[in-house]
Amino acid sequence: MTILALSTREAVLVARRRSSEVTWESFARELGHNLLRAREATGLSQERVAHAAGIASYTYQKFEKGESRPGMPMNPRLTTLVALSQVLGVPIEELLPPDRPRLAGG
Repeated sequence: MTILALSTREAVLVARRRSSEVTWESFARELGHNLLRAREATGLSQERVAHAAGIASYTYQKFEKGESRPGMPMNPRLTTLVALSQVLGVPIEELLPPDRPRLAGG
């Protein structure tokens, strides 16, 4: 096995290990922090972002905390994420945390 193949294989194993350690709650919290940072960079209020994205201000406020309801991690619709990325002027990839939780079996 070559050094390149070994390092690639190790990288895949590290990525898998990281994904298995990431919980949906921590993923949602980091997504919320990313929304907050993007909003602050634009200088927009929470109310303005929520209105422009077509969601309630309360919903957006909870999103920035990584929640949908108190104690429940956020799980926004794809259309909501697309709208938020457009309002905030950032690609969805910049909003999503780099380490993803493992949701699918296998």
